[in-house]
Amino acid sequence: MSELSMEVNGRKVTGDVPARTHLGDFLRDKVRLTGTNLSCEHGVCGACTVLVDGKPVRSCITFAVACEGKQVTTIEGYDNDPIMRRLREAFHEKHALQCGFCTPGMLTTSRDIVLRLADADERRVRIELSGNICRCTGYQGITAAVMSVLEALREQPDPEVDALRRAAAEGKAALPEPAKAEEFAGFTAVQRPVAKPAAPAAAAASAQSAAPSQAAAGDKAGKGSSIQGGFDVPFPASRVWEFMSDLPAVAGCLPGAAIEEQVGDEVKGKISIKFGPMAAAFKGAAKLERDEAAMSAVLRGAGQDTLSQSRAKGDVSYRVVAVSDQASRVEVDLLYSLQGPLAQFSRSGLVQDFVRRMIAEFGRNVAKRLDLPEGAEPAPQAEFSPFKMFMSVLWDRIRRFFGGKA
Repeated sequence: MSELSMEVNGRKVTGDVPARTHLGDFLRDKVRLTGTNLSCEHGVCGACTVLVDGKPVRSCITFAVACEGKQVTTIEGYDNDPIMRRLREAFHEKHALQCGFCTPGMLTTSRDIVLRLADADERRVRIELSGNICRCTGYQGITAAVMSVLEALREQPDPEVDALRRAAAEGKAALPEPAKAEEFAGFTAVQRPVAKPAAPAAAAASAQSAAPSQAAAGDKAGKGSSIQGGFDVPFPASRVWEFMSDLPAVAGCLPGAAIEEQVGDEVKGKISIKFGPMAAAFKGAAKLERDEAAMSAVLRGAGQDTLSQSRAKGDVSYRVVAVSDQASRVEVDLLYSLQGPLAQFSRSGLVQDFVRRMIAEFGRNVAKRLDLPEGAEPAPQAEFSPFKMFMSVLWDRIRRFFGGKA
């Protein structure tokens, strides 16, 4: 046994530990700071990364006794840190976490990047993050989060961050300011009067007085990923709107979609998708909410894939806009979320490009159906080659990467 003394998140910690106890085990089992996750325990995955005297280390292969007299910072110790405050907001905004297991180590490494590499580009950020493994997100959101913090600091420097960067450049430990320990004063029971429910008329008036922008933000908050797109059709807006209000006709233009039952504006059916190795058939229900005056509608639906048991829900909002007397544009906003095994694909940039191509394909099918002579039999259900579209999207991204135009 060895007597150990160190400072953890600004608090002095002492104890007797076996000489071969690793820092990660000491922090979790002795100090009870379980935010540090242990995974590979070989120093490979980076989930256990903490700061020792301001430097990132793998706590799963660092002996606790090697940290005698040092300052250790875990994920619980960043409450007053200006860099971590920005990173946490960016990780939330850019969807940079999914299961969350790698997140403490990923945030610690990201803080080190922001601290040391103020001028880092995306390539350098990816290299710096390569020592931290994530099995969920695909890294795109994580990279975007770190880049957004770097870009924001370049546009508007933060004096607190600049001070930490100067300390790091001088070889000093750029540690977050420890949170002040507050003595627990206990709880006091308070009896509060129960408010009576508002009358229906008053509640309705209150809802109508709410600002539209706030209502829209609340509707979208936390619902998932959003993709915008649209398409042009050479027909008057009134005719396009009439067509877009006919659910069976619209389903006939969407590859893989089939309506099995319809009652008014409520439908039940399925939609099959295939993207590279991923294939699914979601069965569910949806309801169309229309605004005739604005020529806009929202199709709200939810379904489940019978094979993977993944669940999907989302809103497809569309609006018909007159471009001229004989031309219109249909603007589409897809807001969706996935839960289950297929969720890892939902925020991929490749998948979002694929969905935009699907919207464009849908627009071409709408134009073809509107062009049919009156009384003619509708065209058969739209079909397309998933492989051909997948390769087309992939080729366009490769061209953009090498400076070409999509």
